[in-house]
Amino acid sequence: MQFAVRTLAPDMSISSIVVDAADAVDARAQVEARGLFVSSIEPARANPFAGVGKRGGARLSIVLFSQELLALLHAGLGIVEGLEALLEKEANPGARGVLERLLGGLREGKRFSSVLAAQPDLFPPLYVGIVRAAEGTSDLPRALSRYIDYQQRIDTVRSKIVSASIYPVILLMVGGGVSAFLIGYVVPKFAEVYHGAGRSLPWMSQLLLDWGQFASSHGSAILVAAVLLVAGLVAGVRHLVKTGGVARLLGRLPGIGERARIYELSRLYLTLGMLTEGGITIVNAIDTVQPMVSSGLRRGLANARAAVESGQPLSHAFETNGLTTPISLRMLRVGERTGDMGPMLTQSAAFYDGEITRWIDRFTRTFEPLLMAAIGLVVGAIVVLLYMPIFDLAGDMS
Repeated sequence: MQFAVRTLAPDMSISSIVVDAADAVDARAQVEARGLFVSSIEPARANPFAGVGKRGGARLSIVLFSQELLALLHAGLGIVEGLEALLEKEANPGARGVLERLLGGLREGKRFSSVLAAQPDLFPPLYVGIVRAAEGTSDLPRALSRYIDYQQRIDTVRSKIVSASIYPVILLMVGGGVSAFLIGYVVPKFAEVYHGAGRSLPWMSQLLLDWGQFASSHGSAILVAAVLLVAGLVAGVRHLVKTGGVARLLGRLPGIGERARIYELSRLYLTLGMLTEGGITIVNAIDTVQPMVSSGLRRGLANARAAVESGQPLSHAFETNGLTTPISLRMLRVGERTGDMGPMLTQSAAFYDGEITRWIDRFTRTFEPLLMAAIGLVVGAIVVLLYMPIFDLAGDMS
């Protein structure tokens, strides 16, 4: 949270600064640490764009922070020295506030994981968990390396999905825009030309022109209805995303549902593998992962956790609750025999990441031409239906 602080410097100059702090007490402590006197503190005025990029570059990028801190630790600096070096080079006021709070907690004798957990809006439980486990083994650099690799692998698959969807979305927007222009503007103009011509038209052309006459006489009402429809669709999509309905909808689609399930299992295995490799028990790892997965997987994970606590093998618990595939089940059993469950979970995720990537490539190569053909057919049908009466008239004149 940001606070507007009015300060008094030792040279009696008055100024106002904005401080990013957990509360007013924290803001006062940060300002007084700079050698300034505080005359007033109040919450900063709300910025309509304050939430944009809050976890990313606007305040602090966790991956970039981890990479820079890892480089400093490898260079021989301690955790406090590393954070001080990051604070000296940081120019963003929000990021400086985060680093100052971390340093303040460490100087008070708190553990690094505790000061991270005090800022849950920036540092998720997964990050705090691997740091806490690393504190038990005194191997923070290795834990940071694991998290960086984990996040980069997730970002790689996510970027492939986003990249594969950009071109179809552009096609849909352009095709929809052209179709809307033809139906909403061109067709009414043609309807005015053909109106009263006294000629019998093909029934499909007549149907299209009847729509044009209706649109020309009720244009405002149609525009308002279209805006309301778009707003309703946006609100519905946002509600589905928030409640997990998108995942359930994708799960019911033939062909795509199984791939969506494999993608979820891949993220689950990758996260569990990173945590168990970091020294966290499988039960605690499941507890950490549960809030991050969909509602369907969450119920299965809760049942699997109870089964593991009762003494069942992890492979059997996952198989019983539908959290495996034939390949991952065999790899889990191998991990149980060799005692390397963490690496096996990570390898399972890598196997399915490759499969998902190949499926995305095949799907886009097939779907994009079909989408272009469908848009071309719609636009072409509208144009042909509009010009059929002209062709008929030209035939009579000849």
